[in-house]
Amino acid sequence: MSSFVEFRKVSVVRDDRKILDNLSINIDCEENVAIIGPNGSGKSTFIKLIIGEIYPSYTGHDTVFRIFERTSWKIHDLRSMLGVVSSELQHCFHNELNGLEVVLSGFFSSFGIFANHVVRKNMLKKAESTIDFLEVSSLKYKKIETMSSGEIKRFLIARALVNNPKVLVLDEPSNSLDIASSVKLHKTIRKILASGTKILLVTHLVSDIIPEINRFIFLKSGKIFADGKRKIFFTSDKLSLLFGVKIALNENSNLCNIAIA
Repeated sequence: MSSFVEFRKVSVVRDDRKILDNLSINIDCEENVAIIGPNGSGKSTFIKLIIGEIYPSYTGHDTVFRIFERTSWKIHDLRSMLGVVSSELQHCFHNELNGLEVVLSGFFSSFGIFANHVVRKNMLKKAESTIDFLEVSSLKYKKIETMSSGEIKRFLIARALVNNPKVLVLDEPSNSLDIASSVKLHKTIRKILASGTKILLVTHLVSDIIPEINRFIFLKSGKIFADGKRKIFFTSDKLSLLFGVKIALNENSNLCNIAIA
């Protein structure tokens, strides 16, 4: 199996505080993984390391920092292998763009289509087929300023998929979504997984977890709190310890319902 993330003794320091503290993680390209932790646990910093926005604060002879088995990347090349969707991403786009333009921008790693961008027929065909796959073709000429948060999210996912990434990274995917939109999003994610794309899901919401996620990495205070298979670590007891409140987990449906005592 090829390696997606290979970290050993990786730390990130900001203002003399360790945001990530001595992480050692290996994730291969064939896993569907959830990174779960409370706010402030280091999840966002972990994503920035993966997508090349930041690097470890210091390295020693025994430090390992590899993404897709390489220690350094040109950002454009890396992002063609990684599809990334975050809650903040939609705020980067001009409101006058329509859904199709948002998706096409994924070919250029940009936040719109500009004069120096040449949209080729194969790009347009791929963008439209991806939009159709995510069942939002009727909205492709709709301005994003008139879309719901759930609709925008699916176009951002389509944007991330047009380069056929090895891994789709979803950062807090249900943020700003109501219950109905969250259910639709979960169905979309499951459809993507069924097509063969692997997912790294980063969240503090247990309700984001879908059945296909088979490995869990818990972050707390910048450290790995737990790491392992679903049946061992995705339990009421482990989640209660992670979040510091009593959690009763119910997995009787495709969504994970919880009760907090």
